[in-house]
Amino acid sequence: MAGNNIDFTKEIARAVKFHRTKSGLNQKQLADLADVGKTAVFDIEKGKESVRLNTLLKVFKALNIKMKLESPLMHLMENENEKS
Repeated sequence: MAGNNIDFTKEIARAVKFHRTKSGLNQKQLADLADVGKTAVFDIEKGKESVRLNTLLKVFKALNIKMKLESPLMHLMENENEKS
């Protein structure tokens, strides 16, 4: 299980760095745009696992990155939401 977390963290790190560089931003500019500290962007791009979720979501929003939750049970949750 720990290996999967590391792979996912590295995938996030690569995606953030790729989107940042393609957007022509340096780490400081992205941090300012996302309203987070420069260290947070550095930590995300280095694959640090202790980055706060709300910080990661701010960076994703600034880079227009969307996350999708997938699971074999997601369709059940969607059905529950439709009934509410």
